Amino acid sequence: MAAPVNLNRFRKDKARAEKKARADENAAKFGRTKAEKQRDALTADKAVRHLDQHKREDE
Repeated sequence: MAAPVNLNRFRKDKARAEKKARADENAAKFGRTKAEKQRDALTADKAVRHLDQHKREDE
């Protein structure tokens, strides 16, 4: 005779697996590495400094 199956555990495991799959999809779609984030921050900082250097004194 087979052992009884805990349906709550089965339901929760299934939901957990679906959530993990969705998280992996989002990480692949939207995630960026630390190096990419640092590069973007440096680029933005450089652009701000470049604009500040070209400001006129009367503004």
